[in-house]
Amino acid sequence: MISRENALALLKKHVRTKNLIKHCLATEAVMRALAREFNEDKEKWGIAGLLHDLDYDYTKDNPDEHGLKTLEILKEEDVPEDVLNAILAHCGKKDPETLMEKALYAVDPVTGFIVAAALIRPEKKLEVLDVDFLMRRFKEKAFARGASREQIRSCESFGLSLERFLGISLEAMKSIASDLGL
Repeated sequence: MISRENALALLKKHVRTKNLIKHCLATEAVMRALAREFNEDKEKWGIAGLLHDLDYDYTKDNPDEHGLKTLEILKEEDVPEDVLNAILAHCGKKDPETLMEKALYAVDPVTGFIVAAALIRPEKKLEVLDVDFLMRRFKEKAFARGASREQIRSCESFGLSLERFLGISLEAMKSIASDLGL
């Protein structure tokens, strides 16, 4: 399987936006935390999170290609099929069926939601956030509109309450707060 080092190098080669790289790092961290929660392969789940938006700079103006271009980029790399399927599922190119697919589908918007929550605080730091604060913001439809509540709430399809999912996600992101600049 592709190493994290090689996956990160690919990410930096194909993604030019610092915030998108941070989003991918956050997604990786949350996916690793969920893999621990479910006794799954942390490396594999982390790679899925790290590479899930690899093609975004190429496809942002053509969302029909999002995910498909990533598979094209990765065809010469040693990326397991279940990781590729998770990448396709996160952007709606296949129905999320496996645990990893369902997780990545839910994780993708939750990282942006948590970043938005940190940025509205005067400190602009993850460390000041808690699950209660996130739950209150989650109920506000006007807050972080781009973070699909339905997609985030899909955590229930793999056995986690919204509160638990937000807690795992927040703690994972706090663990790499310096990398995220938060």
